[in-house]
Amino acid sequence: MMDQYAASMRRYVQYMLYVVALFVLGWGFTPYDSMFLGLILGSAFSFYNLWSMYTKMKQLGQAATGEKKVYSIGTLSRFAVGALAAIIAIRYPETFHLVGVIIGLMLTYIIILIDSLLQIRRL
Repeated sequence: MMDQYAASMRRYVQYMLYVVALFVLGWGFTPYDSMFLGLILGSAFSFYNLWSMYTKMKQLGQAATGEKKVYSIGTLSRFAVGALAAIIAIRYPETFHLVGVIIGLMLTYIIILIDSLLQIRRL
């Protein structure tokens, strides 16, 4: 079962890197610098949240088999990371577009949803 989670995580990371590469191209070749920088900032924090969620799921799997104890799944830390990204965007509005940061923060969840729908369709 953990192999399936690892494979899913690899796909999510791959998709995230593709989308962030598109954001970097958008930042470099369009006049919407602050929007794409906001998307990149939000995506970076979203990527951290994805990694954090994966490690917590691994710990939860180990706890289910009796190898380790787990006390939480890290929801508070993911909210704190999102708040930090929003604070950075509010502090530097000329550099980071707040809506772009929020969309970037949601990128992981959008990728997980789309990948899940694609996996259901393949079955």
